[in-house]
Amino acid sequence: MSQEETTSPQVDVEEFETAQVDELEALRAERDELRDKFMRVLADAENSRKRAERDRKEAEMYGGTRLARDLLPVFDNLNRAIQAIPEESRTASAALIEGVELTLRELTNVMTKHGVTPISPAVGEQFDPQLHEAMFEAPLPGTKAGQIIQVMTQGFLLHDRLLRPAQVGVSSNPG
Repeated sequence: MSQEETTSPQVDVEEFETAQVDELEALRAERDELRDKFMRVLADAENSRKRAERDRKEAEMYGGTRLARDLLPVFDNLNRAIQAIPEESRTASAALIEGVELTLRELTNVMTKHGVTPISPAVGEQFDPQLHEAMFEAPLPGTKAGQIIQVMTQGFLLHDRLLRPAQVGVSSNPG
């Protein structure tokens, strides 16, 4: 046997081992890449699940916003109707007044049941632009600037979101 023949199988074994090592490294790299893709897809799926759950809860809590906003004028009108009745007519119309008051109370109970809570500022409270809407400013003696001097309509929250700000008049007296 010549020397070439004896070295030839040796080279083939080394080339084979090198090829095997290269293939093993390629498989490891592919495995790592697939593991990374799998982890990303898993994280995306978890994020989607959490987002869907958050959206479901938000829809449950705030889905009735438009209906609640549409009911506020009904509440205001029933309130105005009760306040507009003169004292001398109250005894003659007692049953009618009681019916309107019961309707207003039931409407209030239903709204409260669904997370609608009133914002009822009092005269003398400090104006809060997060909850109140200033309808006018006027200098009123005995008040400080920024104090509420008149409440025109109640405001409402739907859970923790402002549904409608309370409409108020604010003092403009200098400090």
